[in-house]
Amino acid sequence: MNLLDLWLSRSIPMCLLLQSLVLMALCFPSASMCPKGCSCLRDPHLHGLNVTCSQSRLKEIPPNLPMDTVLLRLEHNQIGAVPDQAFRGLRLLRELNLSYNAVETLGEGSFSGIEGTLQVLDLSHNRITSVHRDAFARLKARIIVDDNPWHCDCALQQAIGGMAHNHEAAARLLCRSSELLDQEGRPFLAVDTDLCNLAKRTTDYAMLVTMFGWFAMVISYVVYYVRQNQEDARRHLEYLKSLPSKPKKPDDADDISTVA
Repeated sequence: MNLLDLWLSRSIPMCLLLQSLVLMALCFPSASMCPKGCSCLRDPHLHGLNVTCSQSRLKEIPPNLPMDTVLLRLEHNQIGAVPDQAFRGLRLLRELNLSYNAVETLGEGSFSGIEGTLQVLDLSHNRITSVHRDAFARLKARIIVDDNPWHCDCALQQAIGGMAHNHEAAARLLCRSSELLDQEGRPFLAVDTDLCNLAKRTTDYAMLVTMFGWFAMVISYVVYYVRQNQEDARRHLEYLKSLPSKPKKPDDADDISTVA
């Protein structure tokens, strides 16, 4: 065996080993990159990571998620809130699954930073009752909101108004409670009343009632004050009448006799 054959026999296995290590590094990110309780696998088709944190007893969204995450699965946990900018930096995120958690409300910036890339957002089977009116404003994703105890009010009506491309999701949204009592348990899209104007009218009515109450109280005080003064004046007059008349001076009586 000459030197060339010897070199090739040693170089080829080394190259194959290096190639395998590179592929493993690409397909299986290091443990330091993957959040605790999650598994991270690289998707060669989407050129990013599939991060799965399902059934991990998480109570909050993991911090420091890999920036090249394209699929994030957080379902079947105990997550109670979605803080503003919780997914900031995940510019490749296409699918976010938050179903079967304990989320109660959504703020204006809950999905800030992923509006342009997100394609699917699953919020079903949570405890969401209210959302900020702009929570879904810039999202173009398909949103799933089934099985939440929604309170149908002005803010929700405004939020749903910004989901014109999610008519199916809006159609499946049921009111657990509502500003209108006859709307409870019915589909939200069945509401043909402007709840924002309803709230404004309710506020105006409350202000009117309050002003009327103050006005009535002032009138009552004035009437009481006048009557009290009249009573005091009557008593004072009776007191003056009860006083004995002033006796005449003797000199005055003599003058009268002389004149007579």
